[in-house]
Parts: sequence; C-alpha cells; structure tokens
Amino acid sequence: MKPWRKRRGLAPSWMNKETAGCIKEGERLDDLQRNNLFIIQNPEKFCFGMDAVLLSGFAAAHAAPSCRQILDLCTGNGIIPLLLSAKTKADKITGIEIQTEIAEMAVRSVSMNSLEDKIAILNCDIKEASDHIRMASFDMITVNPPYFKAGHGITNPEDSKTISRHEVACTLNDVLAVSASALKNGGYFYMVHKPQRTADVIYEMRRAGIEPKTLKLVHPYISSEASMILIEGRKGAGAEMRIEPPLIIYGEDGKYTGEMYTIYGY
Repeated sequence: MKPWRKRRGLAPSWMNKETAGCIKEGERLDDLQRNNLFIIQNPEKFCFGMDAVLLSGFAAAHAAPSCRQILDLCTGNGIIPLLLSAKTKADKITGIEIQTEIAEMAVRSVSMNSLEDKIAILNCDIKEASDHIRMASFDMITVNPPYFKAGHGITNPEDSKTISRHEVACTLNDVLAVSASALKNGGYFYMVHKPQRTADVIYEMRRAGIEPKTLKLVHPYISSEASMILIEGRKGAGAEMRIEPPLIIYGEDGKYTGEMYTIYGY
C-alpha cells in the first residue's frame, strides 16, 4: 500500500522540458496530493511509506506554532521536509541524508517544487552533523530512522534499501545523541518506530535528555496489533508521558478512518 497517488500523464503546472529533464532513468514523479507538491522517487533505491506521512502529520498536529527551525534526520528523498513545508509555518527545514544518490534526488525534488529558500538538504553522516549545522538551534526535530538492528536479516550491508531500514550507517543512539545536541532546550522531538522497540526508544530518549511526552500506537485495523509507534519528546522536560488513543488506519469497510482524513491529510 502506498500513501501517495501516481497520476500518469498528469504533470504539475510548473513542469516544462527543462524540469522534466531532471528526472533520471528509473525514476518517477509522484503527486503528494498537497499544495501541488511532487516528489521524485526511484523504486530501486528509495520510496517513502506511510510511516513518513504519519510522522509528518503527528509532528504538525502536536508541535507548537513557534517551531520555525526544523531538522529532519535520515531524510531519504526529502519526503518529510516537503510535507512539513505544507503542514507547518516553518521558516527553514533542513534534511540530512548520508546516501549521496538519494540526497541528490531530494535536492532535485526541492528544486522542482521551488522550495530552495525553505528547504536545505545536506548529504552527510548525522554523526558529523555538528560540522554542518549549528547545535542547539532547532525548535523541532523529526526522524524516520532505520528500524532494525544491524545484522537483522541483512544480505547486502551496502544496499540502499538496507541502509534505510537497518542500523548500518546510524543507530538509535546516534539519532538521539545528535537530536539532543541540535535541539534548543524545550525543543520538540518526533519519531516513528516499530512497536517491538518501544522500550529501547523510551530508555534511550531519557538517557539522551529527551523526555518522552506523548505516545501513539498505529494499528492497520482495530483488531490488528500495532504496526508503528509515533512518539513525541521534549528536550529537558519533566517526567510525565501521555498515551493517546490509538490511530486506526482502516475502518471495517476497508476505507481510511476519519482521523486519517482530518489529521493526516488523506
């Protein structure tokens, strides 16, 4: 299941021969169904999933309007910065991606949407983020990190999809260490992860000085086990976490639920 729609034969209003030439062999242009935004994707390298869309909606719904400087770690092809540019009033959104080819794809998507003044994509290792961004300067951080520990079902550790899904290039600890350093005191942190690692996530967030504040479980159907968690943290906040009602993606009729339409933009 994909959370976007491909509109075959339909190009954005700004599309011309020059911008169309920015799409390389094996790539496609997908309509994000919001603010006339489009994104370049390559199924052989990286395509975003519902987790990225839900994370952007969760962050936009919970963060304070004063969050004007946003950092997105493990940004992939730039899906979360693109969506947050439409869902928030951010002045600047910075995305960091270690894989050069995917980061370059994100840069082209930003350019094609004429968002260069609002979104910056950095091709670097998040463990070296302090060489590229100013620490303690961000109001909000989002991250859709690799879910699986290194060695968990890995066949090719240099494969693009493996790096995106497994803790090969960065670990949960790396993500939280960078986030704790880059956030302002009181800044917001938003992450999507797998339910199986909830204990790890909460423990490591606290160790990093990011207090878990809100947890939401995501279920495909009301009778299904949770397939994702969405978690909010605050740097330097006091101890107390709220468990929100779960997000159910599909109703009994197989269609998206009302919350999916109203909050998450489907």
